[in-house]
Amino acid sequence: MSLPLLLGCAWVLAATVVALLPMRRQYLPGVLLLAAAPVLLAWIGARHGWSATALGTAAVLSMFRKPLAYLARRALGMPRTGAEHDSGKDAA
Repeated sequence: MSLPLLLGCAWVLAATVVALLPMRRQYLPGVLLLAAAPVLLAWIGARHGWSATALGTAAVLSMFRKPLAYLARRALGMPRTGAEHDSGKDAA
């Protein structure tokens, strides 16, 4: 197995360990993992082609779907959604 794929496996294991941490301790390692993902995906793509990159991208999007959705909403200027924003009252 090549070095980029071994590092990709290590990235998945690290992301799984970070997901098991309490929420307040997830931020810094989560941001570091999210920042490392594009570099690692580009390296995997250069070494193994687009199909391996597509699988890796699907894994990253699956593991970071909520933070990426939050960042997309912030970038588009849309309001936050979720339990922390819900007032618990009906809008009607």
